[in-house]
Amino acid sequence: MTSKRQIHVGDVAIGGGAPVSVQSMTNTDTRDAEATLGQIRSLAAYGCEMVRVAVPDEAAAEALSLIAADSPLPVIADIHFKARLAIASVAAGAAGLRINPGNIGSRDRVAEVVEAARGAGIPIRIGVNAGSIPRERRELMSDEPVRALVETILDYVTMFEETGFRDFKISAKSSSVPETIEANLALAREIEYPIHLGITEAGTSWGGSIKSAVGIGALLAQGVGDTIRVSLTGDPVEEVRVGFEILRSLGLREHGPGLISCPTCGRTEIDVEAIALEVERRLADFEATFEVAVMGCVVNGPGEARRADFGIAGGKGEGLIFAAGEPIRKVPAADLVDALFEEIRKSGA
Repeated sequence: MTSKRQIHVGDVAIGGGAPVSVQSMTNTDTRDAEATLGQIRSLAAYGCEMVRVAVPDEAAAEALSLIAADSPLPVIADIHFKARLAIASVAAGAAGLRINPGNIGSRDRVAEVVEAARGAGIPIRIGVNAGSIPRERRELMSDEPVRALVETILDYVTMFEETGFRDFKISAKSSSVPETIEANLALAREIEYPIHLGITEAGTSWGGSIKSAVGIGALLAQGVGDTIRVSLTGDPVEEVRVGFEILRSLGLREHGPGLISCPTCGRTEIDVEAIALEVERRLADFEATFEVAVMGCVVNGPGEARRADFGIAGGKGEGLIFAAGEPIRKVPAADLVDALFEEIRKSGA
């Protein structure tokens, strides 16, 4: 059920067999171009591949021209209610638009936006959330929310197709994980356009990451989804980190080093949690793809972590450093992290 059609946001391919991409959205005031660019650069440093910015008024649309010109990432303009802001964003150099056709206005207004995007050669995301269902389907939303989401998206797909415009992707999101999963599975059976995945209003870094991993992961595991955004209340950089970890856990993307660590038990005689957190912190400085294991005892490591490239197996007040499943040396517990990274750097990783 992977999407057959492919679109491009800037130089990022979406759908049609392209790798699942990770995107985020700035939470700065778009009218402050420098602050917004600063956040975009931070997102790019963590591997973000596209970024969406809110364009709520004319001043934001004007600032978008500066942002789009200097951004290291393709910039998608997020528009609600005002077709003229979408058209202004196209003129400002946006690499894509995100609209909900239902709140842009009449079909003629939507057609104006479509023509602007067509003229600039940029794609549109048709985005519908559970909270933005058109008036005529609100009763259905109360009784059959999945059906309401799916039918709304399919109506908009037909609307776009009738204009001859097919350079778009779709998204159907809810804060309910089951609703989001069911709606996107149904859409994947009906359309061949790329699908953007996310759990809207997922929550804070802790709860939102769990909801997103379950919802997005369940769909990706069934071959549905071409690009993702983890929506968290907080620093958008965390959205990117969680997004790539979801993809890594499913074997869909490799992105920098990965960490596995044991859950600890009564056999543990080193501070596994403190060691694992410090290893995770230091791994953020590396770009190469490799796996590191932090195991609390000889039962779990290096045996259960034999596939890791590097690792620590704890003992009584000391630990074993290993690489490719083979022991290298024993060191005191206080020196385990330093010794581990000595071996990682020796390898040229």
